[in-house]
Formats: sequence, structure tokens, C-alpha cells
Amino acid sequence: MGRARARFGRPTPRDAASGFVTGLFSIPEGMAYASLGGFAAPMGLWSGAVPTIVGSLFSRTVLMVTTLTSATALASKSVLADAGLDPGDVGAVATLTLMVGAAMLLMGLLRMGSAMAFVSAAVMTGFTTGIAVQILAGVMKDATGYEPERSNTVAKIVETFAHVGDWDLMTVVVAASTVGLWAAVRTYRPLRATATLIALVVVSVVAVVARLDVVRVSDIATIPRSLPPLTLPELAAAPQLVSGAFAIALVALAQAAGIGAAVPNPDGSRGDTSGDFRAQGAANLAGGLFGALPTGGSLSRTGVATSGGAQTRWAGIFAGVSLLVMVLILGPVAGSIPMAVIGGLLIVISFELIHGRLADIKLVVRTAWPSTAAMIVTFLATTQLPLQVAIFLGAGLSILLYAVQAARSGRLVRLTPTEDGDWAIGEVPDTVPSGTTIVLHYTGHGFFAEAVRLDDQWPSIDGARDAAIVLSLRDAVGVPSTTLLKMLRSRIEAWRAHDVHVVICDVSGALHDRLRKAGVLDTLGDAVVRDTGTVLGALEAAWALAEERRVADEIEHREEEER
Repeated sequence: MGRARARFGRPTPRDAASGFVTGLFSIPEGMAYASLGGFAAPMGLWSGAVPTIVGSLFSRTVLMVTTLTSATALASKSVLADAGLDPGDVGAVATLTLMVGAAMLLMGLLRMGSAMAFVSAAVMTGFTTGIAVQILAGVMKDATGYEPERSNTVAKIVETFAHVGDWDLMTVVVAASTVGLWAAVRTYRPLRATATLIALVVVSVVAVVARLDVVRVSDIATIPRSLPPLTLPELAAAPQLVSGAFAIALVALAQAAGIGAAVPNPDGSRGDTSGDFRAQGAANLAGGLFGALPTGGSLSRTGVATSGGAQTRWAGIFAGVSLLVMVLILGPVAGSIPMAVIGGLLIVISFELIHGRLADIKLVVRTAWPSTAAMIVTFLATTQLPLQVAIFLGAGLSILLYAVQAARSGRLVRLTPTEDGDWAIGEVPDTVPSGTTIVLHYTGHGFFAEAVRLDDQWPSIDGARDAAIVLSLRDAVGVPSTTLLKMLRSRIEAWRAHDVHVVICDVSGALHDRLRKAGVLDTLGDAVVRDTGTVLGALEAAWALAEERRVADEIEHREEEER
């Protein structure tokens, strides 16, 4: 009992209030996102019920709210379309949600949370910005009354604005009023967190009272006054959804990983990305049986919860319960909401997403051109290709960027002893000076791609006489690649063939084992100084050993010449 209480915390009035506001906010946003993906509006509601409760029960980022997001809605639409399945097929949707949950759970059990670090900020910036443009393109019909014929994301926006004369005036007025009221409420700080809710309620009430002739939610789908329905998967659709399920899982988990970093646990406990993976997997496995679409950590819903005063995971639990209660009481009333209002709110959300990424876009552009290129390619892929293809392409670009950076990190520097007992860092000489011991310090990851770069940095030993080389491996990776080990063995053999003494220092236990297995130690013999646990201990011992052997050779050569 005590352990469970410590994990869940004691629910507070602020948790209850925050949960209520979050649950209320989930009604318009959930319906909006479901409509954006071409799904029935009630599925957006159910996505904020069971998944939110289950996700909050198990999440290691205690304030994270698990529910439907714009990215998962669009990705789900793309995956189903690519598989030739209808978004209105409840069984196919249930299958997809369950498979996404299984993929998330598997990644969590394999503790792949750390893998999200390989999805670069540049790629996520391009992906999120592309999602925002997708949202904007997806609401052109709801916000203007004009339905573009183009399927391309950017072309939809261009076509819509090229046919301004075909826009429905009343639809545009309702959508613009929603955006305008939202902006006005946002200027008043105490109501800022509820601006979306206020805009939804006020404009919808005015539209109903004034009997405005606009399309309403009830014209698209009936919202029942009931609990989430039991939905069974259509197992025949599973083979077509495997890759798409993993793509959606990757999209959702990448977003959730950002939440874990941005929203620390109030009790100071450490988050666990892999634990969050497992929690979201459980949320989708449960939600798939109760009418939910694939869900993940929602930054907007988490922001509403934290701004509302959430203190424990009970806030998320209360959010899911509050939504269920409100649907039971007010379900059919939600059908009166104009689609133009939802369209206006989605326009706001898309521009908020873009605005929130402006600083990241500027940072990426200022950082390096490869990152900028990756951001642009991911953005174009997100707006032009199926989302599951875009996220895999983005992940591949992230890994490629990492590989390039890792290859560039490997380098050699020269360390020279100073009079005060320190070591000065300098450039590696072109040739090894005769009658001298030089120290070459390697820094890098042991990555195989470093070998080509390092091969150009070794000093020449042509003409070197009575010389020695100390190779310092402190801070080097414990298990270098086979390519790097082969290059190192070749270099040492060449140096020893030219009577240049070689001593390697700061060798850890794991590295010593790899050097032995690779045959590097066969040439070195006892010229290996293990890691002493101190910064300079091994280096100074290696320097002394190399100098001793070099000087012995020098004396021997001098005596031979005198004879």
C-alpha cells in the first residue's frame, strides 16, 4: 500500500480541477484531430478516455497526457490509405491501434528509449513543421467551404486560395470569428490556458442561437451519449499494417520523448523514456478495444494539464474520467458544434506549431548545413509523401547525420611535456622527429568511418632515427571497430619495422581485451600501460618507458658508430 501510494501520489483538488479542464479541452481537440484524419468524430473523444487513464496510470513522466495528437491522426490516415483500408472500418482501426500499442510495448521492453536520442532535433523540426502544414491543408474545406481537388498537401493550400471566389461566406465568418476570439482571449493572461475552450463554446453557441447555415459535427457523425463501445480487431488487416504501425509508434514516441524532457516530474523523480514507451503501449492496447485511434504523449494536452495546476498522475486519470462523464451528460450537444469552428481551431493549432518551431528552425539553420538539409528534406517528405515513409526517412537521415558527426570526431593531437609538469596540446607534426619521443593522443568513438580520416593524420616516419611514439587512448571508446583495430595494428607494425618504439597507454580492461584479440599486442609485447585511474599517471609512465627504450637505442647506435 505504501509503495503504491508513493508511486501514485495523493490526489489534490488542483489535480481534479486540472483534470476537468483537460478533459473538457479534449472534446473539441479530439474531435478536430479525428476529423482531420478522416475518422468519425467520436473516435477522437474515445481516444481521450481509456488511453488517457491507462497511460497516466503507468507513465514514468507523471504529468504526460496520452491521447490522440495531430501527428498520430494524420499518420494513421496515411497508413490506412496506403494499405487500401477505409478509415471508417472500425475493425481495421482497432487492429491498427492494437498493433501500434504492441510496437510501443516491444520498444519499451527492449529499452529502446535511448534510441530516440538518435532522432535529431533538425529532423524533428522538419517533421513537426511539415505536420503543421498538413493540418492547415486538411482544414481548408472546414474553414472555407471549398473542397480542393488536389491531393498534394501544398497544392491543396494553393488551390484553395486560388479559388477565393468559391469560398462559403458564412463558413469563413465562423472560422475567422473562432480564430479572432481565441486571439482576443489569449491577451488576457488568467484565461490564456482556456482560450481554445472559450472560443469553441462561445462561437458554437452564437452559431446555434443565430441558426447559421453551416456544416455541423452532427452532419458528419452522431455523438452518442454513452461509454466507449467495445471494438474488436479485424485480424485479416494485420499483415498490411505492420510497417505502418511501427512508423506511427515512432512518430508518437518521438513526440513523447520531447515531453519527458520538457516536463519534469514534480516530485523530482527521474523520468524513464523506455518506461513511457511501455505506458503508451499499454494505453493503445487498452484503447484499441474501446474505440480509440492510435495515441501518444500530447504536448498540447499536457500543457493544458500543467497550466491548470496538475501535481500528480491523478490529473491525467481525472482528465479521462471527466471526459467520459461529460460525454454521458452532454454527448449530443457536441453535435451542434460547427465544423468551421473546429477548422478555425485547427488553423490556430497549426500556426502555434509553426510558431513554436521558429526558434528551432533558426538554430538549425545557423548550426550546420547538413542539419539544415536534413530538416528541409524531412519537411518536404512530410508534406509530399505518406507520413510513415517520412518518419522512416527522417530516422534514416538522423542516423546518417550521427554517423557523419561521429566520423568527424575522430582525430589526433600531439601532447608535449612542459617545464611545469603539464602537457601542452598541439598539432601533429608531418614527420616523427629523430631522437625524440612524441605523444599522440586519440579522441573519438572508435567508429569505423573514422579510419579514413585518421589515416591522413598519422605523422610520417621516413628518415626517423632513435624515435619513439606514445599513443594515448584516454577517453577513447572501450570497444573500437574492427576497421580501426586493423588500421592500428598495421600502423604499429610499420613503426616497429622502422625501429620506432611504440607504447600505448591508458588502456582499459575492455580495450586491452580487444587489442589482444585483434593481434595488436603481438607486436607491442609489454609496451602497454593500463589505465591507472588517474589523469596523467599512465601517460607519464608510458612516456618514461618510451624514453628509456629510445635512449637505449640511441646509445647503442652511437656506440656502433664509434666502433
